[in-house]
Amino acid sequence: MSDYHHGLRPESRIVHPPVEEVTGSRPLGVPLHQGHIFAFPDSDALADAFAGPEGAFHYSRFGNPTVRSLERAVADLEGGSGALAASSGMGVISTVLLALLRSGAHVIAQRSLYGGTFATFSDLADRWGVDVTLVGGDDPEEVRAALRPTTRLLYLETVSNPTARIADLPALIGVARAAGVLSVVDNTFPTPLLCRPIEHGADIVIHSATKYLGGHSDVMAGLAVFADAELHHRVWHHAVEQGATLDPFAAWLTLRGMQTLGLRIRRHNETALDLAGRLAAHPAVAAVHHPGLPGHPDHELARRLLPDGQGGVFAVDLAGGREAARTFVGAVRLASLAPSLGGVHTLVLHPASTSHRQLSDEELTAAGIGPGTVRIAAGIEHPEDIRADLEQALAGL
Repeated sequence: MSDYHHGLRPESRIVHPPVEEVTGSRPLGVPLHQGHIFAFPDSDALADAFAGPEGAFHYSRFGNPTVRSLERAVADLEGGSGALAASSGMGVISTVLLALLRSGAHVIAQRSLYGGTFATFSDLADRWGVDVTLVGGDDPEEVRAALRPTTRLLYLETVSNPTARIADLPALIGVARAAGVLSVVDNTFPTPLLCRPIEHGADIVIHSATKYLGGHSDVMAGLAVFADAELHHRVWHHAVEQGATLDPFAAWLTLRGMQTLGLRIRRHNETALDLAGRLAAHPAVAAVHHPGLPGHPDHELARRLLPDGQGGVFAVDLAGGREAARTFVGAVRLASLAPSLGGVHTLVLHPASTSHRQLSDEELTAAGIGPGTVRIAAGIEHPEDIRADLEQALAGL
């Protein structure tokens, strides 16, 4: 504490405690900088801080040391030039779309999208006149045929939610890039450990860090990683005005969770593939959607694009339809009926009535989701215990 502060009365000194600076060593974990206001020695220095995402910290809606550590870490994993963190996966998706689209724009989007993303596009179409053309994820000629002079964006999911369809990123992004169209890829399911879309030409990569990056069902966060610094700066200026900012504690929790990502992803992958193979032979299961199985329509593409594993999420179609699905998700004991995924617990969900409830019956069918489709997100419990639990739930159908 300075001599000046020593001369103040107790009521003033308690407002200005000493701030410790680390010298001669470094913290092994990223410190939590919870404070959101930073002071400056003069007005010019403060003014310079407002210029861009790399400026000095001044107000945490614009940037925070802990949040920036998370942004740098994920940008490094994805091979991007920079990243932007937001308060949820949908928060970062909305921020990117609102920054890049305007009335009259045209978007080409994968047909099998997460329900919240699909609802956002529907809202943009209704209120802004943004036109959306839905395509499959495997045919570049379908994307080429959908292109218009007003096309501004191609939106894909590396692994779709919930049916685990694989987008042919190199082929589809190649068509968009040749036409001068930006490509956005949601890479939440595989994480940067299994796929890095920027290496396949993507301009922006999206993560719901609520899922595998955080990994412990205790944080909500979203990240967008940018291949190009200019595009990063462009979206950042919109983001700080829209205010979907990630708070420092959530960033700190995400960074802590990411330290075990490699261990967790390996277990999720192995367990999900084993479960998918076993359930495929069960008489109550009509179909299994896991790209690691030879019968999946994207099996060969998955082997090329995700050679180290296809993720921990897959879906099953129960032969008894909607009623069988409702009975099954209510009968699990070790697994839990809950939204989200990517944590240490095994979770089950009925997409048609929950995560994809915004879709009509026709849209559900087009996305490959049936009335009896159940999403299974493998946790890190012992695989045999998970298998036994799912089989006892199936036995009641």
